[in-house]
Amino acid sequence: MPTNTSESLDLYAKVEDLLGIEEATPRLYAHYLLFLQSIQPKTLLDVGCGSGDFLVQMKKALKLDEAKGVDLSPIMVERTKSKGVDAECIDLCDLDGKYDVITAVFDMVNYLDAKSLKRFLGCIADHLNDGGYFVFDVNTLYGFENVAVGAFIVDDEERFLAIDSDFEKKTYEMELTLFEKKNNSFVKSKEMITQHFHTLRALSSHKGLELIKSDEVELYEMGEPDKLFIVLQKR
Repeated sequence: MPTNTSESLDLYAKVEDLLGIEEATPRLYAHYLLFLQSIQPKTLLDVGCGSGDFLVQMKKALKLDEAKGVDLSPIMVERTKSKGVDAECIDLCDLDGKYDVITAVFDMVNYLDAKSLKRFLGCIADHLNDGGYFVFDVNTLYGFENVAVGAFIVDDEERFLAIDSDFEKKTYEMELTLFEKKNNSFVKSKEMITQHFHTLRALSSHKGLELIKSDEVELYEMGEPDKLFIVLQKR
């Protein structure tokens, strides 16, 4: 089974703007903001912070005392830092500190297989203050089978990207092939991104985290919910 590496995550970072997710992002962020405004946290950690856009918006809207991001892609961490937000290239489980809220936005949790998910939830509990919240979203089966799957080609003046993806046995695999213009030629990069479907029961299985909210979300207006928005609270 392919494993996501820093190389595959860095390649994804290079092409994220070509994937057409920008239109759906505000709708997803709205679910986070509405909930976070209701609890008024002072500190927030975003796991898989990506380019830092979510952190920038939440820090401003919530007037957070501390906002930090972690990501396994050095490219993403540098992008977040460039926007004036604290970020670190580190595994969550190796991080110090505790927070009022931990977030994992845009199906970050789907990048974990079953074994990694169990470890991850334990580390989430360890890094939350008592009564703190873990707020995240995952792809539904419909999202994997009807939104994510397929093959397409997209390009701009400097890049040519081909994507081929499939979903079988609750595992999603996306092959990225990028031709990136450098000087007078194109350099080829090829990586695999893997995601996993998880049931709500598995996602809320840690004994120290209580499920308090799970909402179906339709981001892409295809007639069925493609995301599940979930809130767990540390008890």
